[in-house]
Amino acid sequence: MRLLRALAAAALAVLALTGCSTATAQRAVPPLPRTERDRNDLIDTAQQVLVDRCLARRGLTLPNTSAPQDHSASAPQDRRLQGALFGRGHPELSVTLATGYTVTAHTDGCLAAAERDLYGNQRLWFRTRVVVNNLRAEAQQRMKRDPDYRAATARWTRCVTPADGARGRPDPAVSTRCAHESGLTRLRARLEPALLARVRAERHGQLTTYRQLRTRALRRAADLYAERTVQVTLKKGSDPS
Repeated sequence: MRLLRALAAAALAVLALTGCSTATAQRAVPPLPRTERDRNDLIDTAQQVLVDRCLARRGLTLPNTSAPQDHSASAPQDRRLQGALFGRGHPELSVTLATGYTVTAHTDGCLAAAERDLYGNQRLWFRTRVVVNNLRAEAQQRMKRDPDYRAATARWTRCVTPADGARGRPDPAVSTRCAHESGLTRLRARLEPALLARVRAERHGQLTTYRQLRTRALRRAADLYAERTVQVTLKKGSDPS
């Protein structure tokens, strides 16, 4: 239930697709947003539109988190909604990262259908997105294997450990001081950017695919924007704004 409410809350927070109505049913696809934040908003909004349509075809809607919830009758509905959103059964998609973590996803839910519509190939988008979103984690994993970094980490551990050897989370001020004194801060600032640049160079092909799929999704989202603008115009019959 928490997961569904979180998704619903995120959906409500996304900017709604709006536009200036026109007097004709011609599509005027707007230029793609310039900032990364606006591009993310456009894709997220388009994905939510597609998810809502998919759920509506199944007779479902995301819950209104601002309305009182009837918990006594919500469990079966929650299970049905979760299955419709995320898919059912064993996940069909799986990617094991260089960090050792495995990420999985379904191909039969409304979220998967929305991704297929936006990106053209859900399987390719899933694999590429998971890898690209974890490039920094991969670089940090490599940094932890660096001999100098491991030595600095050992010095930091000795510095933050109390004289009585008690274990526990160190005081933030002590942790920061020890990070400077051990050289960990300086070493991290030097190693992490260099390792991230190396990882990005090694993943050049996947980064290129990621950008291509994102561009496709942006154009599809812009098309959905124009599609909805035309529908609003035809419904309202408004004058040009």
